[in-house]
Parts: sequence; structure tokens; C-alpha cells
Amino acid sequence: MAIAAAALLTGCKVTYSLSGASIPAEAKTFSVAYFPNNAPMVAPILSSTLTDELTQKFASQTRLVQVPEGGDFAFEGEIVGYTSTTSSVSSGDYALQNRLTITVKVKFTNAIDDKMSFNRTFSAYSDYDSTRLLTEVEGELITEIVSQLVTDIFQAAASNW
Repeated sequence: MAIAAAALLTGCKVTYSLSGASIPAEAKTFSVAYFPNNAPMVAPILSSTLTDELTQKFASQTRLVQVPEGGDFAFEGEIVGYTSTTSSVSSGDYALQNRLTITVKVKFTNAIDDKMSFNRTFSAYSDYDSTRLLTEVEGELITEIVSQLVTDIFQAAASNW
């Protein structure tokens, strides 16, 4: 019985890390293609920020080695939404808070287990005071929102939850 259990356990190879990643042992590489900004409203730093953050997340929180393209875990996609809207209004119909929302389409290819591949849209937002212009807070909001997007993408691709 113990031999059967040991054989069963050694046949299933999944690597776990402190980041919550569950990456097959056979996976060795990852690649992240540049995410162009195809949203109607464009922020110049958004594409490079998102691409760099996603690359850094996988480089720092997994044992996977980055390759230019065709990684065992391969990411490509585009930024499809970048909008600022009113998120809360006062009793006098004045905007109190605005919301910056960023939406990204991601195609994730898992070359080891194709069932884990996906085409999904991820969206995240952050609110800011309506007395401030978007251009005043854009840099810090992009950093905050991209961090959340990258965490969501990472968990979807590497955590099996």
C-alpha cells in the first residue's frame, strides 16, 4: 500500500511556491509579448508599465526563465479600455469621486497543459478625488491598477484557483 501511494505521489509533479503559484515541474520558460494600448483613450506609459510588471512578476515569483517568445507560459494581449468616469456624486449632483478603469485582454498559452490556457478580459480600477485632474494622479493610479491587474493575471495563470 505504501509503495502504491509513493508511486502515485511521484507521478504528480507540481511545484508550489510562497507566492501561491502552482506551476507544473515540466514548465521551464515564460514569455510576455508587448501589450499595445488599443483603448480609445491612451496613456503613453501604460503599455510598457503593464508589460514590464507582468514580466517582473513571473521573473521574481517563479522559477521560470524568460525567453523572447514561445515560452511554456506565454502571454500576449492588448489594452482595450482606459476610462475615467464619475464613481460617486454628492446630494447636489456634483462629482465627489472619479474612477479610472483599465481593461486588458489576455491570451495565455500553457504549452504544458493546454486545458489551463485561456483568453480572458481583466479589469481593475482606482478612485480619485474629483477636485484633481486625471493628469495629476494618472501616474500613481496606473501603478496601482496595473499591480492589481498583474496579480489577477498571475493568479489566473499560475495558481489554478
